[in-house]
Amino acid sequence: MSSAEFTEEEQGRYDRQIRLWGIEAQQRMRNATILVVRLRGTATETIKNIVLAGIGKLIIIDGEDVAEEDLGAGFFFRDEDAGKKRVDAAKARIESLNPLVTVETIPTFDVLDSQEFESTVKNVDLVCITDWDRDDLVRMNDICRRSGKPFYAGGTYGLLGYIFCDLLDHDYISPDRSAAKDAQKNIKVRASYSSLQDALRHRWTTLSKRQTKELNPASVFTILSIWQYQSSQKRLPSGVQDTEELQTIADVLVSGADVNKQVLTTIPPSLIESVAVTAAHEFSPVCAIVGGMLAQDILKTLAAREPPIANFFTFDGNTGGATVCRMSMS
Repeated sequence: MSSAEFTEEEQGRYDRQIRLWGIEAQQRMRNATILVVRLRGTATETIKNIVLAGIGKLIIIDGEDVAEEDLGAGFFFRDEDAGKKRVDAAKARIESLNPLVTVETIPTFDVLDSQEFESTVKNVDLVCITDWDRDDLVRMNDICRRSGKPFYAGGTYGLLGYIFCDLLDHDYISPDRSAAKDAQKNIKVRASYSSLQDALRHRWTTLSKRQTKELNPASVFTILSIWQYQSSQKRLPSGVQDTEELQTIADVLVSGADVNKQVLTTIPPSLIESVAVTAAHEFSPVCAIVGGMLAQDILKTLAAREPPIANFFTFDGNTGGATVCRMSMS
């Protein structure tokens, strides 16, 4: 692969990345078509970063209109966009970030129905679903698996955020840590990912007290409890009145997953109450962190130069801490 295959404009725009990752990695990005579903705060940050990095084509699916609450974390929107389709309002601003990237928009969620979604997925290289409910994420992940396409899900609930990825069998280049220091070389590594459905069945039995503490299971199980609540109630928690039910769900999940009882038997009530009140709202800084991490990981996967998230990342804006758990991965 020679740099001659890049135009002068591409070489100038992507010079730093080419020097960092190499020509082949940049070529893989340039050839990639990425599908992003739902244009809210997390996706806004993710799209900005992957478009600036030079992916080939971006397809965005979103059937909703710009609402007043979108104006906080959605920096592709302006006051005068209220009432317009989100994808229509954002398209030109996304294109202006990098004219070398093709941007296609689909202004309806109808295409997410199984058969049409399956057809759409076959024509892309990677799928990223943001701010969506658990049951549909499981369904769409299964469709991506059948088509052999890497799958990302990410989103925020108030001060909490998450990223899940299923990259199937993913090969990447990593430094050979067994090689002598003066003989540094890279080796190919393969990581085998689990589906979201399998990850949700993960048991924590084998982890020591110290390992469990390091993984901060409280934030993980708070996210999982929001998913469970949303599945049963068909809505997100929306106030203090939902605290008790959310607490019960979280504690049942912790117990069922066999988390070390010396570390955690109940999710801190202050965390549950906080998320019950804020889960339905977006906070710009949290979207920026989670969306930025999501973009960085998508680019890592495309470049195949570093290990991506394996496989469940959570961020807690209350503490500023983040953790990555291997959920049902071999």
